[in-house]
Amino acid sequence: MVDEIDTIAAIATPPGAGGVGVIRVSGPKAESIAHAMMGRKPEPQKAIFSKFKDAEGIEIDHGLALFFQAPTSYTGECVLELQGHGGAIVIQRLLKRVLELGARPAKPGEFTERAFLNGKIDLLQAEAVADLINSASEQAAKSAIRSLRGEFSRQIEGLKQEIVDLRKHVEAYLDFTEEELEIPVSAFANGLKKAIEINRSILGKAHQGAILNEGYRITLVGEPNVGKSSLLNRLLLEERAIVTDIPGTTRDTLTERFLIEGVPFVVTDTAGLRQTQDPVELEGINRTHKAIAQTDLVIVMSEYPDQGEITLETDQVLYVINKIDRAPDLRPGVVEKARQTLCYLSAKTGAGVEEFKQELLRIAQSGMGSEGVYTARQRHLVALQQTAAFLDQAQQVSVNTNQMDLFAENLRQAQESLSRITGEFTTEDLLDEIFSGFCIGK
Repeated sequence: MVDEIDTIAAIATPPGAGGVGVIRVSGPKAESIAHAMMGRKPEPQKAIFSKFKDAEGIEIDHGLALFFQAPTSYTGECVLELQGHGGAIVIQRLLKRVLELGARPAKPGEFTERAFLNGKIDLLQAEAVADLINSASEQAAKSAIRSLRGEFSRQIEGLKQEIVDLRKHVEAYLDFTEEELEIPVSAFANGLKKAIEINRSILGKAHQGAILNEGYRITLVGEPNVGKSSLLNRLLLEERAIVTDIPGTTRDTLTERFLIEGVPFVVTDTAGLRQTQDPVELEGINRTHKAIAQTDLVIVMSEYPDQGEITLETDQVLYVINKIDRAPDLRPGVVEKARQTLCYLSAKTGAGVEEFKQELLRIAQSGMGSEGVYTARQRHLVALQQTAAFLDQAQQVSVNTNQMDLFAENLRQAQESLSRITGEFTTEDLLDEIFSGFCIGK
């Protein structure tokens, strides 16, 4: 429960004029605020029509009022909603009156934070609320709904239970080591194998969900002056990157976001890869390699007719042949050649760019049509990757009779990593970071 509970209030509808404006109030003073403004408290979960009055009993506005008795509300506390007219002045006057009666302005996301702290939802579901509001596509909205319904949470809890059951058997064995019992190697190995497979499946779906939520990451690489910055500007439909004929113009990474049919992409323009003694350009090239290590797809650009000789430590590569406007024998489009996908285009004229974007969309959506995909964030992926690492370490020591205590410790750490996802183990800093990204009133 929230310590030293106070009553919070906020406008729950977007700013500006509208047909309806909603004030949301949550906390122990919600009932007294209802009596002060309407002369009565609405029957729980039943809308009533009422006048909303100021301290002198003069009507500020009129409309519908709803009251939710704790704990059967969104936050788990007593909640009052006043639905009046959506004019900016009248809704501010209503909020001012509510604050005069003892509420304080809510912080961004504080209603949902209270729902989490009061056990109405877990941290995954709380994050899904923001993801649903910010969905940029129908697919992203569907994934957020799955997480909000608790599907992602149930997957995590199921995996955690597998690990807990295995831990029980391992620690029971450790309690009787002095009796020289034979280690049930096959049982431990089978249980661990099952946990590893489940974690791998969840991680795959979470990665797809993170793409829908945070964007599919692509990085433009190539030698200087092959047109990386020009392609970036073409994708963004604005002159975001500096383009000149001077090689090495881009000295740092530049990251921007764009949408293709509602699917978010995060594109990073990088310094050209070449041999150089310029310390500033060298630092830019080092940052290029760091960007490559963190991307979902590398776009290797070259100028017709050479494809270039760039060696990368990744299989996620799409090759782009730029400046085909200088080669009348080439047609824009996407072709398969020697087990490589090549996109022919001109960033200058725009020829072939739409075909390139459709190829990006196809790659990003590959495997994402599954109904099992749920919205996810980078912190979820990190925790699942940590879980995988601890389970792998456990697998390495599971058959060694002298390291069963280490086996058990790896299982404990894997369980703890999963618990951080749903919020069983968390910190105030993490909660502040998550809920500060919400809109006020939610």
